Amino acid sequence: MIYLVCSIFLDPNYTNKHFQTSVSLQDDDNLLSSQTNLDHVVFGIASNELSWSKRKEYVKLWWKPNRMRGCVFLDEIPSNGTNDESLPPICISEDTSDFRYTHKGGTPSAIRVARVVSETVALNHSNVRWFVFGDDDTIFFPENLVKTLSKYDHGLWYYIGTNSESFMQNKFFSYEMAFGGAGFAISYPLAKVLAKVFDSCIERYPHLYGSDGRIHACLTELGVGLTHEPGFHQMDFHGNVFGMLVAHPIRPLVSMHHVEEIDPIFPNMTTLKALEHLYNAASFDPHRILQQTVCYDRWFSWTVSVSWGYAVQVFDKHMLLPNVQRVQESFAPWKKSYLDELYDFDTMKYEFDPCLRQLVYFLDKVSSGTNGTEAIYRKKTSEKCKFDMSSPRRLKKIRVLSNKLVLDKQQLLAPRRHCCDVLPSTSGTVMEIGIRECKEDELIYMQR
Repeated sequence: MIYLVCSIFLDPNYTNKHFQTSVSLQDDDNLLSSQTNLDHVVFGIASNELSWSKRKEYVKLWWKPNRMRGCVFLDEIPSNGTNDESLPPICISEDTSDFRYTHKGGTPSAIRVARVVSETVALNHSNVRWFVFGDDDTIFFPENLVKTLSKYDHGLWYYIGTNSESFMQNKFFSYEMAFGGAGFAISYPLAKVLAKVFDSCIERYPHLYGSDGRIHACLTELGVGLTHEPGFHQMDFHGNVFGMLVAHPIRPLVSMHHVEEIDPIFPNMTTLKALEHLYNAASFDPHRILQQTVCYDRWFSWTVSVSWGYAVQVFDKHMLLPNVQRVQESFAPWKKSYLDELYDFDTMKYEFDPCLRQLVYFLDKVSSGTNGTEAIYRKKTSEKCKFDMSSPRRLKKIRVLSNKLVLDKQQLLAPRRHCCDVLPSTSGTVMEIGIRECKEDELIYMQR
């Protein structure tokens, strides 16, 4: 069996209290009984020297240098020759040229990226519960990541992630493979065993396309299947992903991928600024970010959908809740063919004519006070559409009031959507929404 340990490239003055080489036992009673947090997670981020100079800006959005452990794995020492302390340490991957790669449509670098798993384990960090892997254009929401992982017993063998949104991507690769761009997590005891057998295993899979396929194959040989978590997002789309973001499932938002392949998620911003805007909202209420809440204005028969921290939609008609939750096809498929327009979730038409579709108010700012969190949403585009005073087009801004969402284990295991109310407003151009927990037997529907 070939077992290679990566070399580490660090600035001589760089210090990190978490970067250790000793192995500690994982069966400490206090460790097992305490709440999972970021100190228990080690990250392995796959990159290369050419892309890292740009994509490191995405990693800066979520990396917490004083709390996180792990490495960014590059194929060679970066040309600038320095390591930024606001980013993960840089590890240089070992040579994988001795491994066979026979897939005609791919690149042998998939083997190097696959071995990020075993090389991350070989760093021998102490007090580890989970190893989390992703690409350099994968953005994580750390508070939601650890909250999601806390549902599971880290002492058992777990392989947690998601597949693609694209029907054809899943059919071609596997519905039971965690797509690497979305990110995935492997529990400590499983990762230790996987690292021992990984090199001998991937020798049997030279024909596979990517790194995640090799990892999936080896975990399958160990008898472990994928635990699906819908908070991870592969994002196999192009263009405007508005429809997917406003219909997020009732799960914490854990990750997003392909941020360079999609339009900026907020209008009139660059991709990076738009993501910074989303992270700013998440800093106020991380577990609520993108969570969809629906309520009705019975006086005007409006349907209001709040995707917290992102956008509020106001439909000038009554829409049943199951229809509001369907994903609007605002995006373009990953590949251009009829079958690639098929998705593995419920979709509905997206109206591209701004005068025919619902009103959308994007997040402007968030603040917190003694009465909870206040989020202001405004229209970011102007349309020359005819309307009367019964139309929601007269609204200039929407104020959403809520308390910080705190998820306990019961809510994580058996989530329930929150309810909201259209509150009395002091202005005909302002709508106020209050988000709250639903009553025990409360139904979300248009009351007449």
